[in-house]
Amino acid sequence: MLKIHNSLTRQKEPFQPIEEGRVRMYVCGMTVYDYCHIGHARVLVVFDVVYRFLRHLGYEVTYIRNITDIDDKIIQRALENGEDFHQLTRRFIDAMHEDADALGVLRPSNEPRATDHIDSILRMIEGLIERGCAYRADNGDVYFSVASFPDYGKLSGKRLEDLRAGERVEVDPYKRDPLDFVLWKAAKPDEPQWSSPWGAGRPGWHIECSAMSTEMLGPHFDIHGGGQDLQFPHHENEIAQSECCTGETFVNYWMHNGFVRVNEEKMSKSLGNFFTLRDVMKEYRAEEIRYFILGSHYRSPLNYSEQQLDLARAGLDRLYNALLDVEPVEPPAESEYRKRFEAALCDDFNTADALAVLFDLTRELNKAKDEARDDAPALAGLLRQLGGIIGLLQEDPAGYLQSAIGEQGISDEEVEALVAERSEAKKNRDWGRADAIREQLTEAGIQLEDGPEGTRWKRG
Repeated sequence: MLKIHNSLTRQKEPFQPIEEGRVRMYVCGMTVYDYCHIGHARVLVVFDVVYRFLRHLGYEVTYIRNITDIDDKIIQRALENGEDFHQLTRRFIDAMHEDADALGVLRPSNEPRATDHIDSILRMIEGLIERGCAYRADNGDVYFSVASFPDYGKLSGKRLEDLRAGERVEVDPYKRDPLDFVLWKAAKPDEPQWSSPWGAGRPGWHIECSAMSTEMLGPHFDIHGGGQDLQFPHHENEIAQSECCTGETFVNYWMHNGFVRVNEEKMSKSLGNFFTLRDVMKEYRAEEIRYFILGSHYRSPLNYSEQQLDLARAGLDRLYNALLDVEPVEPPAESEYRKRFEAALCDDFNTADALAVLFDLTRELNKAKDEARDDAPALAGLLRQLGGIIGLLQEDPAGYLQSAIGEQGISDEEVEALVAERSEAKKNRDWGRADAIREQLTEAGIQLEDGPEGTRWKRG
């Protein structure tokens, strides 16, 4: 049975869709004012795997991933560039699709843009005002009243009293409560605007997702996903305004992927460690980046570094090498490898453990090839089939291996860093990550020896 870690309840729960055999899923997508960075890549890949595996399990999946094509950053960037904001967003939507396609990310069922759903946004705001959950302020903005929703904070675990005590929200004299958030922004000169019952203006960010998800999936749906940084306040605000408007439970399962760090530091333009996906793909193949992302559990922090990508390259090359010189055939329906692989993904989409199964299967395939066994083609077929479930190993092996980019190999410093990371993972009982690091090092020709005084390593 599939189990999902629900951010709302903070525990793994058996997955039970609202409608038998059908899953409705919404994921917060990109705000399109720049190129996708490695953090965006993680969101795209993580929920692509969720989408793929749910379909593999036989569900009919409606997957909605929105595009935010109007907000402060978009307006500011368009002004800086001296271009119409529509032109700016179209350019970066095209770039996002190119990047996602390169990563092997399937297109969602629908990809709504906020500016195409202004009527839905206006209807939701009107409903909130009618229910006494929102108000028009003297400056023309419309705000949601956080006090009107007693369960505010249930997703993030934050209490209103604590939020007010340590208030960091920008002071706004027009709000009734400092925690209230904007639903509709009154028009400013030279900014995009739409007509509304409260005057010309544009939507706030939070209301966009509530309106689009409700319109396309209904007031109550199965899964809502996004990056951990969206849990508060964005997703908290989505719950409040949606449930106040409809009177129904908004979402059953909330999923959040962990942060991406760069050499153990927060990724930030100010720190000079900000990498667009396009920059990374100049040095590494897109499938290597996908493999790197899947090498850690989606809820764990993901540490981006060249050494990690080098290990991803070595691991992926090992898998493709096993597929050389053997013609895959349809594998048997029943297999211990298949059972273990699916069990890993049924355990909250544990791709790190699923990759470990692929390496076990690879060793068996290599042995079968060496011994000229009759089952080698079926094992190769199974490796490609299981890899395909998570979007890997679908290229021609010979062609893929000839397309290598950059130098291979791993330095002593990189080995030491990974050994330290593995020790930390073991200390935190993150066995999947610890095993994945051992497997990566083994594939890079590094042997580990665990002892009472720690871990020693050697090459060869």
